[in-house]
Parts: sequence; structure tokens; C-alpha cells
Amino acid sequence: QVQLVESGGGLVQAGDSLRLSCAVSGRASSAYVMGWFRQAPGKERDFVGHIGWSGGSPYYADSVKGRFTISRNNAESQVYLQMNSLKPDDTAVYFCAAKATPFSSSYDYWGQGTRVTVSS
Repeated sequence: QVQLVESGGGLVQAGDSLRLSCAVSGRASSAYVMGWFRQAPGKERDFVGHIGWSGGSPYYADSVKGRFTISRNNAESQVYLQMNSLKPDDTAVYFCAAKATPFSSSYDYWGQGTRVTVSS
């Protein structure tokens, strides 16, 4: 069992930066791949990016590539999403998620989300 808790959301202006955190507890070794997703009101949940266990080969959706950076600190059981040059279109509830193994076809655990609002 893995528990994920996001934090760091808030209200910012376009062009600002914000860092989201995801605290991993429980069986942290089962958080093999960490992903970030976001969901705007009335819309589908969208993929933002993911990062592997060792922190290598992060991958991002085109909509955030070059602006967002995922990192993780396994010693502190934290995963981060650094968001720069924020746009109003980035407004959403942001979720972290974990794949238990590298063989998982989908994400096994999800956090409750943290809201990010970007004003124009």
C-alpha cells in the first residue's frame, strides 16, 4: 500500500512559478514510476509527465514541455513538480500517481490532488 499526498498548490499570476510536492508514504519502494496528472473542471484528466525510480528519463506532455520539471528525492520520499511560466490554461487540480512496478500498465495509487489557479 502506498499513500500519496500533494501539496503546494495555490493562486498565482500568469508567468509565475510554483512547486508542487508529493509526499510518498507506506511501501515507498512500490512507487516505482511517479507521474503527475491534472484535471480542469469539466475536463478529462490529462497526463503531465512522469519520472522513473532513479530520477532519470523524465517525460513530459507537449503542453508543459520546457516549462515543467519533475524530480524526486527518494531519501525524503518526495516527488516534485516545478512549474515555470505558468499560463491560465495550467489551471487544474494536480494529482501525483504511482506505478507499483515497472511492469504496471496503469497507475496503481493516486493522491487527492492540489489545486493550482493561474490568473491572467
